[in-house]
Amino acid sequence: MIETRGLRKSFRTGRGRKAATVDAVNGLDLAVAGGEIFGFLGPNGAGKTTTLRMLATLLPPDGGDAVVAGADLRSEQAAVRRNIGYVAQGGGTWDDVTAREELVMQARMYGIGKAEALRRAAEALDAFDLTAYGDRHCRTYSGGQRRRVDIALGVVHRPKVLFLDEPTAGLDPQSRAHMWDEIRRLRAEGLTVFLTTHYLDEADALCDRIAIIDGGGIVAEGTPTGLKREIAGEVVTVGVTGDTDKAARVLAEQRCVRSADVREDGGLRLSVDAGETAIPQIMRALADVGIEPQTIELHRPTLDDVFLSRTGRSLRES
Repeated sequence: MIETRGLRKSFRTGRGRKAATVDAVNGLDLAVAGGEIFGFLGPNGAGKTTTLRMLATLLPPDGGDAVVAGADLRSEQAAVRRNIGYVAQGGGTWDDVTAREELVMQARMYGIGKAEALRRAAEALDAFDLTAYGDRHCRTYSGGQRRRVDIALGVVHRPKVLFLDEPTAGLDPQSRAHMWDEIRRLRAEGLTVFLTTHYLDEADALCDRIAIIDGGGIVAEGTPTGLKREIAGEVVTVGVTGDTDKAARVLAEQRCVRSADVREDGGLRLSVDAGETAIPQIMRALADVGIEPQTIELHRPTLDDVFLSRTGRSLRES
């Protein structure tokens, strides 16, 4: 449904001697299958939104090619726009109109007749559980309700692909869970969903496949489960008092420890083969050099560990 080859976009920053060129997206190759939820996971500034804006024809690429829903991104932009829905991070609802009015206008802008636009607006309000609020001004809606209106606007013309830029940013946990259910429902109805997120739990729970992007390039791609399987062993995090660098050196010498790193918060992150047997050895090694562990935790690899293994830093810290 989406295929890119060498997609690039750069921006000029500063003026005069301080002028510089920043590569926001650098040679992106992607393939997204029809009917899947594909996630772009990465920190702010990684190139996620720039990529979406190019694929939605809102930004011209500097190089590379792409096909979206069977239409060439460069030569068939009108066809691309007919086949996609795009929901920006900032949303698109107006305070002084109702959701029903928004939906009818959106459908009419795609050339749909008035009677059919009214019917589709009613269907969308029902599908997104908005009928009770449909004739109230959007300024009276909660953040979660407005976000549901945003997505309804993105699909009222029945596109083949829906682009969602940070669909749950700023929402409370209950609204996030509701939004996840809505996105899964759209996928079940056959829609291809391409979303960006910086939430690790969202990418893990929601996406069929993900691409982890950093610095404008993809550093890992696959299913969440498959990517986590690439990180062998388990992870032990240790909080210590005293010299953390010394503790890291001591633990790195233990046979049960594959690697030991000092985190930005001052704790230690250890990669081990088997946490249950490694923890007693870790505690003994620290006690032998007079270092007392304050906390010690064991967890299996996460997408953050995948990001750390590919970039050398934590996505949470980024």
